[in-house]
Amino acid sequence: MTRNALLRWLNGFLPAPVTLAWTERLRAGLGALIGIALTGGLAHLVAGDASANPFLIAPMGASAVLLFAVPASPLAQPWSIIGGNIVSAAVGVTCALFVRDPVGAAALAVCLAICAMFALRCVHPPSGAVALTAVLGGPSIHALGYGFVFAPVAIQSAALLSSAIVFHALTGHRYPHGHAAPQPASAPPDAASFTRADLEAVLSRRSEMLDVDPDDLEALLRETQLQAYARRFTEFTCADIMSRATVSVTPDASARAALALIEKHQVKALPVIDATRRVCGIVTRADLAPVRRGGIVEGMRHAIGRLMRGPATTPPLVAALMTTDVRTVKTTTAIADLVPMFAHFGHHHVPVIGAHDQLAGMITETDLISGLYRQSFAGERQSA
Repeated sequence: MTRNALLRWLNGFLPAPVTLAWTERLRAGLGALIGIALTGGLAHLVAGDASANPFLIAPMGASAVLLFAVPASPLAQPWSIIGGNIVSAAVGVTCALFVRDPVGAAALAVCLAICAMFALRCVHPPSGAVALTAVLGGPSIHALGYGFVFAPVAIQSAALLSSAIVFHALTGHRYPHGHAAPQPASAPPDAASFTRADLEAVLSRRSEMLDVDPDDLEALLRETQLQAYARRFTEFTCADIMSRATVSVTPDASARAALALIEKHQVKALPVIDATRRVCGIVTRADLAPVRRGGIVEGMRHAIGRLMRGPATTPPLVAALMTTDVRTVKTTTAIADLVPMFAHFGHHHVPVIGAHDQLAGMITETDLISGLYRQSFAGERQSA
């Protein structure tokens, strides 16, 4: 029994399998290589002599791991690295100046740095090493005094952060993950559904900080919930849930006419079709927002043009405002395939095409959820 208990205890130290693809792992390593190289190069240009001001301090390596390997972590966000490193550097320098015992100064610096980061909402684990570096960095660091906060800490932190922002943008990854206001999210209307308030209540009861942003956690849970719910209806197709009475518009229609259709039928988007009823684009209420705002200005422009006998301004056409890269689905597509489109890729309305690639209908988040609910209710009645 004792041996088995010991083995179970030791098994608790085994790490969970890494599910990240190898391409993403290599991308993180390449990003760290570029980020550290650019940071060191910039610090060399700004600081000059390395004997007086180090090109790189060790905590930047730990910051690079967070910024490039786990960029979705709340601990890797811009304010965390900038605020955490600067505050910890200032705390460390202060402790080094006023506490003679290096061990006592180091312990106090890390303690106060953690408290300050929590107070300022900029927790960044490598910043603890920044505080230690200010205390134990040696004569060259001590000679900098509070200048250590600016160079090397602030300069290197800003350089590393800038390289991470550019690298993630070029490689198509979302960064930073800023805190967003809670948005009403679609979820299957059953007893297992949860709200943002439920999620925050559960997180507040935990005795430790989770290394995941609440917005990302909520999105992941909702996507999982939708995926599990839709898995039960693999034979349920788009033709069963789509809105068939779809209002559409042609590319040569005026933007004002399209906006009038959107407001009349209370929809958020219109599929744009050609003469053969094939989808060639989509125009949303947001695309037409400038037309709404420009009503008074456009009217004044026409009036001034008539007074000055100048040419009248041509109203914009749908072709100039629509999005041509449209994701469509077929009527035979299983609704399980819609889940990542709505939950992960941010689609809110997807045109449905028939056998001859002609527009057959439109599916919105409401259509998806109500269709799942109807099928679930029908299944419960059959089982009863």
